[in-house]
Amino acid sequence: MLKLDFDERDLRSLRVFCAVAQAGGFAAAEKRLAMSKPSISRHVREVEARLGVKLCERGRRGFRLTQEGEVALDLASAAFQALGRIRPEIDAVHGILSGRLAIGIGEHTLTHPDCKLPEALAAMRSLAPGVEPQIFVMTFTELAQSLNDGRVDLVIRGKYTDDRDFFHLPLYREVHRIYVAQSVEASKTRWLPLVYRPHPYVEKAIQSGRYNLGPEAAGLDAVAAMVATGFYQGMLPTHYGDLIKNRFNLMIEENGPIFQHEGCAIFSTARPISQRIKVFLNVLRRVHSYTPGV
Repeated sequence: MLKLDFDERDLRSLRVFCAVAQAGGFAAAEKRLAMSKPSISRHVREVEARLGVKLCERGRRGFRLTQEGEVALDLASAAFQALGRIRPEIDAVHGILSGRLAIGIGEHTLTHPDCKLPEALAAMRSLAPGVEPQIFVMTFTELAQSLNDGRVDLVIRGKYTDDRDFFHLPLYREVHRIYVAQSVEASKTRWLPLVYRPHPYVEKAIQSGRYNLGPEAAGLDAVAAMVATGFYQGMLPTHYGDLIKNRFNLMIEENGPIFQHEGCAIFSTARPISQRIKVFLNVLRRVHSYTPGV
C-alpha cells in the first residue's frame, strides 16, 4: 500500500504555506486565511521542519521564498489542484458537472460592447448549476501568472502572440490607440511623454523610438487621469476611451499607431482540461458567435 509522506496535519500546514506564498507574506495572508499571524507562522515552521529546509525568508527586508520554497510551492500547488479535480471529474463521469470554475479577467473587460461574459455565465448556470464560477480582476501580468500557476482555469484577455502552451478561443476584436487631451496643440502632441504601464502595445510604442517614456501608471483609470491633465499621452483600448473621452475631453492622436488583437478565452495546455471548462468554452463560443478576420 502506498504510504504518503504527509499526514492530514502536514497537508493543512502545507496549504497555509501555499496561501502565504501566493499572498506575498504573513500579514497579507491573515485575512485570506482568517488566522492569526502566530498561527500562520507555526504552520510554516512545521512544514519547514517536516521537509528539513527553510522555505522562506521573513524579516525587515520583507518576505521572499527560498529556492526550496519556490519548488515546494510549485509542486504543492499542482498537487492541491489535482486533489480538487477528483470529485468534479468523478461527477462528470456520471454526467454531472460540479466544482469551481475560476476565471481571470482584465480591468474594464466588461466595458467592451462585444464581451458577453455575463450572458455566458447565465447560460452555464442553466446547463451546470453545480459549477461555481469565481471571477478575479487582474493586471495583464497577473493574468499570465495565474494561468501558469493554475490559480485560474482560464482567462479572458487579448491574444498578443502565438504560444503553443496556451489555447486561444477568439471572442471579439479590440483596438488600442494613443489618447491626448483636446487642449493640447497638435504641434506639441508628439513631445508629450507616454504614460507607461506594463502592456505589450505600450512596450512596442516605446521601443519604436517615437515616444518619450513617461511616469508609470497602474491601470487604465490611472493612465486616463494622467492624460487628462494635458501633460502626457497614453494608450487606451478604444472601447474604454469612448466611455470617458467626452467627460475628460480626450481625443485619439490621429497620427499615432493602431494596435488590434482578438479578445480570447485562454487556458493552459500544460494541464488536463476538465469537462466543465470544455462546456464553458462551448458556451462562450455559442454566445459570442465571433468570426475571426471579419
